Amino acid sequence: MNIWVDADACPVVIKEILFRAAQRSETTLALVANQYIPVPASRFIRFIQVAAGFDVADDEIVSLAGDGDLVITGDIPLAAEVIEKGCLVLSPRGELYTSENIRARLNMRDFMDNLRGSGVDTGGPPALSLMDRKNFADHLDKIISRSARQA
Repeated sequence: MNIWVDADACPVVIKEILFRAAQRSETTLALVANQYIPVPASRFIRFIQVAAGFDVADDEIVSLAGDGDLVITGDIPLAAEVIEKGCLVLSPRGELYTSENIRARLNMRDFMDNLRGSGVDTGGPPALSLMDRKNFADHLDKIISRSARQA
């Protein structure tokens, strides 16, 4: 299993959890972004910089991720694409996106986008909480452990 991170919008605290997990489990971790993001020196961790542009990082992740890989993203359309390729998807808030729940997430995203386009102030997401971090770390550990057992 490889871990692919949609790193442009990934919170620093989540990246730090990922760095520690990759080192501890010796799992390949790649951060993909259109701006430079420093990563620790490690044979398990790398950074892939892509050109600036709408969805360029997402497209790179879709092209590189394979069946059984884990993708870290809060981007619902990206999540839907990689789920179709057989990837697992975990949001930075610790929500596991699946083929069973992604359609509802896409519908809600489109609905909120239409509201914002109509001038309705929908507010933003709440700040990342300690519970979000714990949920993320717990799901990540379970996924890595399951992958190690299957290998």
